[in-house]
Amino acid sequence: MSGQITIALDAMGGARAPATVVRGANIALRRFPQTQFMLFGDQSQLQRLLKRRRRLRKACTIHHTEEVVRDDAKPSVALRTGHRTSMRLAIDAVGDGAADGVVSAGNTGALMAMAKYVLKTLPGIDRPAIATFFPTSRGESVMLDLGANVDSDAENLVQFAVMGEVFARSVLGLIQPTVGLLNVGAEDVKGREAVKTASAVLRDSDLPIEFHGFIEGDDITAGTVDVIVTDGFTGNIAIKTAEGTARLYTEFLRQAFKSSPFARLGYLLARRALKKLRAQVDPRGYNGAMFLGLNGIAVKSHGSTDALGLANAIGVAIDMAKGGINEKIKEEFQRLALARENKWRAVS
Repeated sequence: MSGQITIALDAMGGARAPATVVRGANIALRRFPQTQFMLFGDQSQLQRLLKRRRRLRKACTIHHTEEVVRDDAKPSVALRTGHRTSMRLAIDAVGDGAADGVVSAGNTGALMAMAKYVLKTLPGIDRPAIATFFPTSRGESVMLDLGANVDSDAENLVQFAVMGEVFARSVLGLIQPTVGLLNVGAEDVKGREAVKTASAVLRDSDLPIEFHGFIEGDDITAGTVDVIVTDGFTGNIAIKTAEGTARLYTEFLRQAFKSSPFARLGYLLARRALKKLRAQVDPRGYNGAMFLGLNGIAVKSHGSTDALGLANAIGVAIDMAKGGINEKIKEEFQRLALARENKWRAVS
């Protein structure tokens, strides 16, 4: 896809909405000047925020609604009663073809429930998965699922592997990304039956996937593979543990540099290197969890992020649209279905 991209924004989703959403869109517009935005939210607030942003104002259309999905709303209730909320209307814009993708910093469960209901899943996919990318010692990796599916069978894991591999090629720009299944050990005899079955399917598949095999928890940040595949329960715990550990070591480092006059002097001498380190691990640079497997692009921003983080989430949606990720996922699943049909014919 080339040319203009239109992104629907849930302007009222997130801890500091709509101000953060508008500022984030303004940053994203500088990076992607051909982008158009559909802002769904309170018209008076949005007009006031856009008043001094002439360039952004020209790239936006405001769609008024006073209804918002609350952060503590149950997904089932939001789906049933939230037809006029800013989140639902933004998703509807993608479903109707008016927008190429939707970005929201609102309630994750509600966003997944609404997006799955409105957009449906792509052919061949049973369940969508939440994916994100993060820094490793070798560059960047993508991990899925991060919480959309607490229980995942072997078929789900195979589908996650295919979607993650396509994302790594389309968005991260990797020519032949490696794929690994997160497990309690690297040996073939270890792990749940679903994980072992998925491993066997991926090894025997005719898909052009470079399957590494099983990986363990310490392989995630080591960058052993480019795509980490797991169930939503394990993935959510792993990513939250990694985020918490990063914050812990940042605090330890801050305390260490304040511990004595010599330590403060050391900070001044190492300030440039520390600034580079901060940029490498800044969570705002990796903000934007993708709902892969839907028949439309939906990106979830962290609810407490700032404008820069929101802009990066918008950038992920734009990259997915430009990369034609859903068309590529469809192609891979067609190849998978054909390979299975040919194998069944050979056996019969």
